[in-house]
Amino acid sequence: MKNFDMTITAERIKMLRAEKGIGQNQLAQEIQVSNASISYWENAKQEPTAQAVYKLAKYFDVSADYLLGLEDD
Repeated sequence: MKNFDMTITAERIKMLRAEKGIGQNQLAQEIQVSNASISYWENAKQEPTAQAVYKLAKYFDVSADYLLGLEDD
């Protein structure tokens, strides 16, 4: 089993946000987290909580497994 790679999650959050055409501030407001949290996640400085992964998955209409790098689709 390979270790969790936070950079995959960071890249996917950035990519999904860019595809939606929104800034970090708007995403933070939409999922009710701080602006700093989005920045930390996108720069792989902090892992999102399970609750945050759930909110991100719902907001972007992707699976939590995709966000965490467990699947590619």
